[in-house]
Amino acid sequence: MNKAELVAKVAQGCGLTKVAAERALQTVLSAIENEVAAGGEVTIVGFGAFRGVTRAARAARNPRTGAFVEIPSRTVPTFAPGKGFKDKVVGWKRN
Repeated sequence: MNKAELVAKVAQGCGLTKVAAERALQTVLSAIENEVAAGGEVTIVGFGAFRGVTRAARAARNPRTGAFVEIPSRTVPTFAPGKGFKDKVVGWKRN
C-alpha cells in the first residue's frame, strides 16, 4: 500500500474527502517526525512506539582500499511494534 492508497482508505473510513484525509495523515506524520527529531518518543498504545536510537561511533573498513574509516555516532529513527500489532500480524492472540 502506498500513501495514495492509505489516504483513500482513511477518507473512506472516516467519511472525509481525500484532501482532508491527506492533510490529516500528513499532520500525524509530521508530528511523529518532529517529536522523534527533538529526541522524544511517540507511543500509540496497541500499535507501537517511534523513537530515536543513538548508534555509537565505530571503525569500519573500506572494502575497496582496505583502509579503516571512522564512522561517527548518529541517531536513527526506529519503530517498535506494540503487542496488538504483533498479534495481528502473527495471526494469533496470546493468553
